[in-house]
Amino acid sequence: MVIDNLNDVRANWSAISDQVMGGISEVNFYEMEEDGQKFYRLEGNVSTENNGGFIQSRVGLNIKAKDFNGIRIKVRGNNNEYFVHLRAPRMLPWNYYYAEFYASSDWEIIDIPLSSFKYSRNQNDNLNSKVIRSIGIVAYGKDFSAQLDLANIELY
Repeated sequence: MVIDNLNDVRANWSAISDQVMGGISEVNFYEMEEDGQKFYRLEGNVSTENNGGFIQSRVGLNIKAKDFNGIRIKVRGNNNEYFVHLRAPRMLPWNYYYAEFYASSDWEIIDIPLSSFKYSRNQNDNLNSKVIRSIGIVAYGKDFSAQLDLANIELY
């Protein structure tokens, strides 16, 4: 199921940073095109000052995790680690499921099995029985200049 391919299937993305909780990280999220490839760019300075440390762009959904095996993304970055965050209904704002991926400077298609997602508070909480209400692409946890390009995101 395609969530966003920047062509015939588009999603409504929103960008947030740790400023919502007193942090000082800065986020930009916008659409670009380069050599015929359309993509979104998530960029900004991630700072762990003031108990912060994230920038994120996310899209709302309403799907059952058990109906899919994973998330497939087409990305390139600045040779850094990034995360996909999943949220379910009734989760507190600071709780999420997460999986890490590495974004090199070349376009790559990365498959992230849902079974690889961990819960931020309790490693034993099972994502498979949940409804996914949002997917976020996240730069998190360290001081760095983030730049991540996303050309496609889908569930498989």
